[in-house]
Amino acid sequence: MIAGAYLLGSVSFAVVVSRLFALPDPHTYGSGNPGATNVLRTGRRLPAALTLAGDALKGFAAVAITAWLAPRVGAASWTSAGAGAAVFVGHLLPVFHRFAGGKGVSTATGVVFAWYWPLGLVLGIVWLLIAFGFRISSLAALTTALLLPLGMFYVAGPAAAQSWVSIAIALLLFWRHRKNIRQLLAGSERQIGR
Repeated sequence: MIAGAYLLGSVSFAVVVSRLFALPDPHTYGSGNPGATNVLRTGRRLPAALTLAGDALKGFAAVAITAWLAPRVGAASWTSAGAGAAVFVGHLLPVFHRFAGGKGVSTATGVVFAWYWPLGLVLGIVWLLIAFGFRISSLAALTTALLLPLGMFYVAGPAAAQSWVSIAIALLLFWRHRKNIRQLLAGSERQIGR
């Protein structure tokens, strides 16, 4: 199940959607990141929205299917948390795309919605408020990444494997945004839509 979650995470919807809409490979323009924000730089909103939805849905599906299947086959209680980590890592380091993946914000959102949807909703609202308030996607992502483990420990407690996996996801989100952090500190980070 965890291997399947990784393979599902390795499907880059930015690449798939770009091919369907005859857009250039998202690795070749803008930030070079295969994600919804970079696809939006083509000026095409529908492909960007489909990329966002696809990456979020794969995170949700991997966890939800595993959570349903694991008790039926006698898998360990932490399998759902493991699937969340695996689908997220699959998005960051996709085997189908030479390990050149996205930053993982949408996929992490889908994972959190599957673990505990009210927390996913709260983090999604925080992301939207910051993204549209400051028009900086990376700032919104970093803020929600910081809040993610705090929220998971609050709702699930320290005994839940999801709480500990959320720390790893948050750290990986910060690592994937290290260039954005430097640009934010330098005041040169690009705004959404530019």
